[in-house]
Amino acid sequence: MAEQSAHEPTMEEILASIRRIISEDDAPEAEKPAPVAAAPEPEPEPVFEPIVDPEPEEDVLELTDTYDAPSSVSIGDIEAYEPIKPTPAPAPKPVYKAEPRMESLVSERTESSAASAFGSLSSSLLVPHSDRTLEDLTKDLLRPLLQQWLDAHLPAIVEEAVRTEVERIARQGRR
Repeated sequence: MAEQSAHEPTMEEILASIRRIISEDDAPEAEKPAPVAAAPEPEPEPVFEPIVDPEPEEDVLELTDTYDAPSSVSIGDIEAYEPIKPTPAPAPKPVYKAEPRMESLVSERTESSAASAFGSLSSSLLVPHSDRTLEDLTKDLLRPLLQQWLDAHLPAIVEEAVRTEVERIARQGRR
């Protein structure tokens, strides 16, 4: 196990070898350095000739068009390409259905008058959107009405209740 790890090239050696090969491919023929003596290559495997059916020349793909690669970003010794982001499909247009038009039972003047009345009613209630409930609103609206009614009728009710209780007690004392 130790012998295998001792013979394995490091990442730097691999990258240096790749850079050397690329620079050799890019250099013109006259400037190419002499090949470096490498380890003896193993015997080549036998090459089999493919069976070629005669085909017309029209089917041959010629690779003469240039390819524009996406923009690259260098990260250290490595060039990374930014992925091309697909454009999102346009949102479908909303479909509006025409609602059947109903004839109004009231005139425009009456309708605007009613809308105005509802607007003034809602502004006079001053119901904030906080924790106030309908029950609280009802109590606040009924409090002045109840106070007015009690001011008008409570003395008579109390007087009648006191008179009835006094008569009851007086009847019990006569027995």
